[in-house]
Amino acid sequence: MKITTILFSIDKAKEFEWYIDEIDRNRFEISFISINEKEETHLKEYCEAHNVPFYHVSYQSKKDILQAIFKTRKILKKLKPNIVHSHIFEGGLIGVTAAWLAGVKNRIYTRHYSDFHHVYYPNGLKYDKWINSKATHIVAVSEVVKSILIEKENVPSKKVSVIHHGIKNIDDSDTTIYDRILKVKQKNSIPNSKIVIGVISRYTKLKGLQYIIPAFENLLETQPNLHLVLANAKGEFKSEIDLMLRKIPKSSYTEILFENDSEALFKVFDVFVHVPVSRESEAFGQIYIEALKFGIPSIFSLSGIANEFIKDEENALVVKHESAEDIKLAVERLLKDDKLCENLIKNGKEAVKGFTTMKKTKALEALYLKIGS
Repeated sequence: MKITTILFSIDKAKEFEWYIDEIDRNRFEISFISINEKEETHLKEYCEAHNVPFYHVSYQSKKDILQAIFKTRKILKKLKPNIVHSHIFEGGLIGVTAAWLAGVKNRIYTRHYSDFHHVYYPNGLKYDKWINSKATHIVAVSEVVKSILIEKENVPSKKVSVIHHGIKNIDDSDTTIYDRILKVKQKNSIPNSKIVIGVISRYTKLKGLQYIIPAFENLLETQPNLHLVLANAKGEFKSEIDLMLRKIPKSSYTEILFENDSEALFKVFDVFVHVPVSRESEAFGQIYIEALKFGIPSIFSLSGIANEFIKDEENALVVKHESAEDIKLAVERLLKDDKLCENLIKNGKEAVKGFTTMKKTKALEALYLKIGS
């Protein structure tokens, strides 16, 4: 069975490397179409190294959408796949449309966002409607996304499947982790002597940093030995975040644009905080899984996948949406209660055992066989 995956603006993404590694190549003949500004990417290298056909469609701006659709259609006419599987909004708009025009019978679209267009860009809803109508099946990454598709966008329930993301198992016996943690601290000037409160979120309003920073500012008044780390520190909300950070001594926080060693970065943190502003802000929220997998006592607001498995005081502390006071009180609890932290770490690791990449890959294989046979 031939499966063509269509992606938009992806350079390097572990998700698709794991897919290449794990899918049964004896049953599925896979290929990739990358709609991207640049042709030479990590993904192209990975595909070539693993004998996966890779095609590039140039895309510089929105004015290229039509030509990208027809170039993608031409490739699909040549490949004649049984199934086209498109990802990401632009990848869906271009990929699903091209597959429809090419006469591909089975057109899957994975919806990686939730209510973004409903809340922030209503003009995008007409494109969602188009994609939903031309896709023959839609993969929702969480129950939240499924409910949006069915209840808000009137997609028939029989057309939607929920397939969760997953992460690779980690090697708890890896002794290099201590050197890697030290390297991350040194590279980013994170002091060894302070208690580190960690955040990994793009600077966007829906991630809730506008509540974390005031909470941290209040905590500093009684606990000056705290240090805030803000990773993935870029995004359209940066000017507002910068204004908030001016109220905090520069020696009390660190901004990190990107850190490749995510496990070491997580293990720098004594407490991790992730507080999206609503239950639908996250479509999935891989960060919830990673924080618990790496054994970090965590404070969460419920959003995306967290609605399905996070339990207050069992595997994390849950705070109300948009509440700096709740965040402050939760941090104070974790810093004072070692036993609570131990229980959250133990239960958190147990709670995420089911979120594996292989489980996701097998679910995709089952879907392909169901609709493509």
